[in-house]
Amino acid sequence: MDSFEVTKREQGNINILNIKGYLDAHTAPQLEEEIQKLVDDGKYHILVNFSELAYISSAGLGVFMGFIENIRNNNGDIKLSNMNPKIYRVFDLLGFPELYDIVENEQDAIDKFNN
Repeated sequence: MDSFEVTKREQGNINILNIKGYLDAHTAPQLEEEIQKLVDDGKYHILVNFSELAYISSAGLGVFMGFIENIRNNNGDIKLSNMNPKIYRVFDLLGFPELYDIVENEQDAIDKFNN
């Protein structure tokens, strides 16, 4: 089974999730659980750093779709950063750049949250 890992840290009021490995139907619930915990705690400024993600499937993409409306209804956002070109292409094909703030690096995302 492919491995997947989520690590969480905070910077001010922004919660940063680093995702690593393979995000697919088997591992998506793990990411879902982490985001759900943040939402349950009223933490709606979420930044997902993709720098160590090797692969994402449609199930992985679905996790983001499942939360975005609720988070934005609470004046929050999910921003995505540090995608490699292969991962970005998957998001791009599905029109995600129209829906999400996909930025080159973590600092850009933090700046956007703080503006």
